[in-house]
Amino acid sequence: MNNFHEEEALGKAFDARLMKRLLKYAKPFAGLISICFVLLLLITLTDLARPYLMKVAIDDYIAAGNKAGLEKISLLFLAVITGGFVFNYIQVYLLNYTGQKIIYNMRQELFSHLLRLSLSFYDRNPVGRLVTRVSNDMENLNEMYTAVLVNLFKDIFTLIGIVIVMLRMNAKVALVSFIAIPLIFLSAAIFRVESRKAYRLVRVKLAKINSTLSENISGMKIIQIFNRENYKYDEFVGINDEHRKASMRELFVFAVFRPSMDLIYSLSLALLIWYGGGKVLQGEVPFGVLFAFVNYIDQFFKPINDLTEKFNILQSAMASAERIFLLLDQEETIKNSSDPLPLDKVTGKIEFKNVWFAYEGENWVLKDVSFTINPGETAAFVGATGAGKTSIISLITRLYDVQKGEILIDGKNIKEIDKYELRSQIGVVLQDVFLFTGDIKGNIRLNNEDITDEKVKEVASFVNAGTFIDKLPRKYEETVMERGATLSSGQRQLLAFARALAFNPSVLVLDEATSNIDTETEMLIQDAIKKLIKDRTNIIIAHRLSTIQHADKIIVMHKGRLREMGKHQELLDKKGMYYDLYLLQYKE
Repeated sequence: MNNFHEEEALGKAFDARLMKRLLKYAKPFAGLISICFVLLLLITLTDLARPYLMKVAIDDYIAAGNKAGLEKISLLFLAVITGGFVFNYIQVYLLNYTGQKIIYNMRQELFSHLLRLSLSFYDRNPVGRLVTRVSNDMENLNEMYTAVLVNLFKDIFTLIGIVIVMLRMNAKVALVSFIAIPLIFLSAAIFRVESRKAYRLVRVKLAKINSTLSENISGMKIIQIFNRENYKYDEFVGINDEHRKASMRELFVFAVFRPSMDLIYSLSLALLIWYGGGKVLQGEVPFGVLFAFVNYIDQFFKPINDLTEKFNILQSAMASAERIFLLLDQEETIKNSSDPLPLDKVTGKIEFKNVWFAYEGENWVLKDVSFTINPGETAAFVGATGAGKTSIISLITRLYDVQKGEILIDGKNIKEIDKYELRSQIGVVLQDVFLFTGDIKGNIRLNNEDITDEKVKEVASFVNAGTFIDKLPRKYEETVMERGATLSSGQRQLLAFARALAFNPSVLVLDEATSNIDTETEMLIQDAIKKLIKDRTNIIIAHRLSTIQHADKIIVMHKGRLREMGKHQELLDKKGMYYDLYLLQYKE
């Protein structure tokens, strides 16, 4: 539950290495970004022109009583603000369009990468964290591209432009106005350090809230059954309060910085009015210049005040980029051979040769396992929980790779076969059937358009799923909720059989396919199994020994080792481990 290390490990507020990598995604849109930069220059010029035109209007036309000149400068002023509006609209639209395209491409690349990662990666990483990477972290980057990256240059252009214009208009008055600038840098440096501390703490507490919410909502059934609502509520109140305190700390930092900038702005304005106003009274400086300086000082402090928001966005974006690239740099552990062997049509001979396998380190789940399943045979694996039965299925489909030994299918090492081609020949029906949100037929064909509606109905009827589907209001168009919540476990199991048959595999694997099913549904499932296993190589894992008595080969696993192998009656006659399992189930 307390996996907050990624939120705590906050990198630099600006990381040149990360930024260089982020800019690669912007490279295909270099033309649009260049247009945005040109527009920013034009917008900056229109912003700088407005106070200057006001100065000209006051000093050259209003003071001189020149009405014709005033009308001309008014029209020019209108043209400038209209041009500024048009340039700003085009720039904002192009920038946001570009940002959306960049994030679209990045999100596609990230999801495509997630699809290729091995199951061992998902064993180590919570789903919620991965969803956050694809959604929230991507949005943080989008904000950086649209609100910070290009607009940061606008702020720089504006600040430099204001300094140049003010110095050219009147250097002495300008220098007096700039006396407070060192205070700006000092405040900004303190804010940068303190805001990072506060931001990091808020992120850690937010991660804790998300993790707690995810766990409690997923476990709501247990919470309500054991009447733990009040306890869980009190626990959440404590976690929520920690987040509130962290947020208040962050709010304090921002609340101090913004008024500090306002105070420095007021100080600069006071110095300008004191010194510049004196010069106006002495007749050394025209009033229009003082008026323009007041406007320029106001424009000067606007981007500085925006620094708080931009720094926060940049900080979030750098942290998000770090996590996204960490995910993208995860290598695929189950790699295809550079020159894979062709598989052709599988006959279904499966061999394990001295296989050793561990999910982690040397905690061996399978120890020196060897067996052969011939084409068309039905082999059943039995044994206590943790014996390694399910791991064997994962290895056959190459969801994991063995550390020692080798697995052959039709005499070919599965590491030398294209893994996607291998999996297309093996159908797996798991104990816990996963259904996607959508409809019945979509869950049977899994978006494979080669499987027609007629084929879907045919396989569903063949495995006895058509009986309950035809009773549904919309039949094969019936909506399936998340994880198939509105269907019974037996109905989900029958749909899984239909799905397996629709893909017509050469090897069929049934993992605990009849556990936790009522008697009537079990009869339907048993009938479906008889139809499914015909003319295929079949691997069945079952706790109920009654379901596998007619198997061609029964393999008894215990603590990762193969202990016994043979037919049902042969194993009973040996009076070994299988005999003991049989007595436990049928002792009455």
